Amino acid sequence: MAAADFRTAVSAYLQELAEVRLASPHTIAAYRRDLGAFGEHCGNIGLQQITRLQVQDWLVVGHAKGLAAATLARRLSALTGLLDSAVQAGICPANVAAGVRPPKKSARLPRTLPPEQTAALMQPTHASADRRDLALLAVMYGAGLRVSEAVGLDLHDIDLHSCELRVLGKGSKQRIVPLPATAADLLGQWLDERLLGLVRDERAVFLNRFGQRLTARSVQRMLKTRALESGADISVTPHRLRHSFATHLLAGGVDLRAIQELLGHASLATTERYTHLDIAKLTEVYDRSHPRAGRRDS
Repeated sequence: MAAADFRTAVSAYLQELAEVRLASPHTIAAYRRDLGAFGEHCGNIGLQQITRLQVQDWLVVGHAKGLAAATLARRLSALTGLLDSAVQAGICPANVAAGVRPPKKSARLPRTLPPEQTAALMQPTHASADRRDLALLAVMYGAGLRVSEAVGLDLHDIDLHSCELRVLGKGSKQRIVPLPATAADLLGQWLDERLLGLVRDERAVFLNRFGQRLTARSVQRMLKTRALESGADISVTPHRLRHSFATHLLAGGVDLRAIQELLGHASLATTERYTHLDIAKLTEVYDRSHPRAGRRDS
């Protein structure tokens, strides 16, 4: 009975995340795996039987298996959310995971591409889908979109006259972002070609060769191919283009709050990572080129 209670509570919590809190499918899938792993670790005991020690033991075992700090923190977040929901429903008297501290995450700076490599990725090739790819890359880099936001664009989200895009971001939050003139021109060229295909029943802006919405995985493969052809860093990802967009804006003097709005970050702290990146770059340049670098006078 206890195992059934645990699985039922998990199912109800994930449904709440999807329908009430509008969590992303990626978050829900990750939480489902995390809570399933906790159930297996504890033998699917009832929610009221879970102890703080079991929560801590679960995290310790995960750490011993080599799980990243971010993964362990997400696992704790999933379990804490489940128990919070159970407390609110009157199933549990208290959330025993609430006082458990997540492991510290290592401070990783976002990886970016130099402007010249970004430009190389956007050079025309002889590929049959080149006009689409050029427009897609120009939109992703020019507006700082997540790959899910770019492939999720529909025709009614585009206003080429005003050079603006309506973007559906995380948590189903909409924002309006400006589109650089070059990106708008390339997007207009792709839309002209797209309309010639007479795909009347597909709202997506970016289509594959079957006339269906392009997937994030396809974009990743396309980027790898273009990186190989252009001599750019083959570890490039769609998110590195987004990081590059933010870093290049910061280097150009754009206000951090404005960058936060463009990226659709809920917290300014997330955007502030780019200031650390800028400082790290300045330090690297100083140590490499300054005549007194490495000689700290007292």
